[in-house]
This record gives sequence, C-alpha cells and structure tokens, in this order.
Amino acid sequence: MSAIQEPAGAARLTGQAPPERRQGRRRWLGGLERPLRRVLPRSLLGRSLLIVLIPLVVTQGVSLQLFYGSHLDIVSRRLSTSVAGEVSQTLLLLDRYRRPADQAWIMATASDQYQLAMRLRPRATLERPKLFNIIGPMDEELSAALQVIRRPFTMDWHSDPHVVKIHVQLQGGVLDIDAPRKRLDVGPIYLFVAWNAGSALLLFLVAALFMRIQVRAIRRLARAAEAFGMGQEQGTIRPEGAQEVRKAASAFNRMQERILRFVAQRTAMLAGVSHDLRTPLTRLRLSLAMVPQHGALHAEELAPEISEMIADVEEMERMIEGYLGFARGEGSEQSRLIDLPALLDEVALSASRAGALFVRVLSTPMPELMLRPMAIRRVLANLLDNARRHGGRISLVAMLEERAVQIVVDDDGPGIPGDRRETVFRPFESGATGGTGLGLTIARDIVRAHGGELSLENSPMGGLRARIRLPLQNSL
Repeated sequence: MSAIQEPAGAARLTGQAPPERRQGRRRWLGGLERPLRRVLPRSLLGRSLLIVLIPLVVTQGVSLQLFYGSHLDIVSRRLSTSVAGEVSQTLLLLDRYRRPADQAWIMATASDQYQLAMRLRPRATLERPKLFNIIGPMDEELSAALQVIRRPFTMDWHSDPHVVKIHVQLQGGVLDIDAPRKRLDVGPIYLFVAWNAGSALLLFLVAALFMRIQVRAIRRLARAAEAFGMGQEQGTIRPEGAQEVRKAASAFNRMQERILRFVAQRTAMLAGVSHDLRTPLTRLRLSLAMVPQHGALHAEELAPEISEMIADVEEMERMIEGYLGFARGEGSEQSRLIDLPALLDEVALSASRAGALFVRVLSTPMPELMLRPMAIRRVLANLLDNARRHGGRISLVAMLEERAVQIVVDDDGPGIPGDRRETVFRPFESGATGGTGLGLTIARDIVRAHGGELSLENSPMGGLRARIRLPLQNSL
C-alpha cells in the first residue's frame, strides 16, 4: 500500500506554514533566545525591575523627543522669527535714512522698543568667527530666520552668557546687535532632561522597593518549601505580599499540614500493623507448636486446631485489607460531576437492604458536584453502617448552603462521649469489635481530600450526629 502524500497547497489552504518554514522559524527563535537569555537577569526581582525600567525609559524618551523635537523647535522658531523681523525692520530704516542723526535715533528706538542694543562700526569688515554649536535648536533657528536680511552676518553665542552678539555687514561698516538671550532661549534644556531623569529614577526606586517586598515573600515561600522537602519542619509561614502570593503561602501551609497528618497516620498505621498482627501470628505459632511431630495423625484430632488457624488467617486477611484500604485512601479515583441526591438515594437503599431503618432521607435541590463518587460512597456507607450497628433509626439529610453542601447522618444509639469524638478518628481507636478501627479515619481523610470536613456532634434523635461539609468550589 502506498503512502498518501499531502498536496503541496494543503498547508496554504489550512493557513499553516510548511514544515520546513516552521522548523526554520523555530531555529531562528532559538538562536535569538540564547543570547537574550545570557543578557537578561535570572532572578525574579531583576526581571521584574527590567519590566518596569524598559517602559519607563521608553516613555521618558518619547516625552523628551516630543518636547525637544516638536514643541521646542516650534517655540524657538517663532522667537527667532520675531527677533529676525525686528532686525530686518531696523536695517530697512537704516538704509532709508542715512543721516547720522537719523540712524542714531533709529538704533536708540530699536534698543528701547525691541531691547536690541545696536552700534555701528564705520568702515569695518565682518570677521569670520569660529563655529561653535550650542545645545538646542536656537542657533540654527536664528541663523535660518536671519536669512531674510539678505546681508552677510555672524553670530556669537559664547562671548556673553546673557546676550547673543549678531554682526551684520553693511555698506558703510558693521552693525553690532546685542539680542537678549532670554528672547531666544526657551529654557535650559538640561533642566528638562534632569527632570525627566530624576522623576524616572525616583519612580524606579519606588518600584524597586515594592518589587523587593513582593519578591521577599516569594523567596520566603521557596525557602520554606525547600526546608520542608529536606525534612526540616519550620511550622507555618506567615502569608504576606500580593494576594496571589498570600494564596500560595496559605495553600503551602494547608499542604504542609496535610502531608504531616498523612505521615503521622501512616506511621501510626505501621505501628498498628505490627501490634495487631502479632496476636494472630502468636496463636498460629502456638497452634503449630501443639501439633504432634511424631506418630500417626488423624484429621479429626486436628480439626479444632485447623479451624482456629483458619480463623486467625481470615482475621489477618481482614486486617490487611483494612490497612490497604487506608493506605490507598481512594486516591487513584478521578473526580467527576455527580448528582449527590441520587447518590444518597443509592447509598440509603443499600443500607436498607443491610437492615438499616431510615426515618427520613431528604435532600434539597443542588447543582452537580465535582467529587470522587466511589470515595464519597464509601464514606456514607461507613457512617450508615456505624449508625445501623449502634442505633435503631437513622436520618440522612443533605442541605445546600451558600458556599457548601452539608450531609448529616443522625441515629438514636448510645452516641460517643464528647472527650472521645476526636480520638475515634485516629487509626485503631474506634474500639469496634471485628474491625480494624480505620473506618472513620479513612472517611475523614476522603472528606478532607475533597476540601471538606467531617465532625461528630450530639444528635437531636438522642444518639450521634455525623456532619459532612463539602465546599461548593468543587462544583461547576
């Protein structure tokens, strides 16, 4: 059978690039990522500060360019045009009225009205000065504006910090003009640059301070997780920082508490295994030691000993099955959406077949919950079985609250004293005959694995009430 080949235009029809182009793009991105990875900081604080610094620098650069490149140019051009127009008007008057008295009056008027100090140097020639460029567009704008006078001229921006010396070549000499620098200079450009740089630095320092506080909480959480992973118990950590970091710290504290409780229960289980199995093993050893080693043996004579050994083996099998169930904790089952009222009806029907007498089975309408059905069924079956063995009548009620679902199991049995309601949840503490003492322990573990809680209270029916609270966060 020949392989089916994809048409050459299939990639274009599906909107995807050909495989060769995608591989080339990945190689190009990989080659670009490696040098960037060497340059970029590795710590979260450094990368966070870089994320803050780059937009800040770009923003300040854009504002500087907008001011220096547009606003400053426009204002400087208008100021230079105004000064150049006044100079041109004065030169036109000097060309029209050539008597020394008239020219002296014209220059005095220009000094009074335009603040342009003028003096005429007869029979002088214009010297070519050294070219110096100043910061800002003022010199270039003034030079462009003075082209309207149509005469040779020079400018001196460095001799006097308060005035700009303009020298214009006339037919009878050189006209020296002192223009106030404040009429041409918008303002020192370094002040604006210093303001931009200072404000950016201040904002960066404030951002660095806040980011350091946030990163400090993450570092503390990382150190606590590392220490806990190495077996060093440091207790709960105090949630601080941003809301997400606080949630992570709270989740870490709950995880640490669950793991410590899990380890403590498993340690107690191992101790109980060695304790509980020792008794039937000792009886088996004694029974085997009592068997005659010599002579003819009759099956009738060994029947009682064999029956006792079989009973001991069955007891050990029952214990081991309970230990395995406790160790598994129904953890392999996946959660799925289930109808809790329907599950309660099924469990109640099974308990009725086993001999339970129900007073009522009631459940309010509620949404489907994301639960592990076999695990919850095991919890309810254990509670109903305990109520059936210790009481006469049973009540099973499920209620929907604002943020949780409560399942209440009541009976009219003898109940449990208040000082023992927590100890019965420990492994091997139930004291029930024919059991391993792990039923309530497994039930509480399963409920806590769903984010809920199982507690024991006094029942209005006179016996014991088992209350299960499951949060609605597991619902969809």
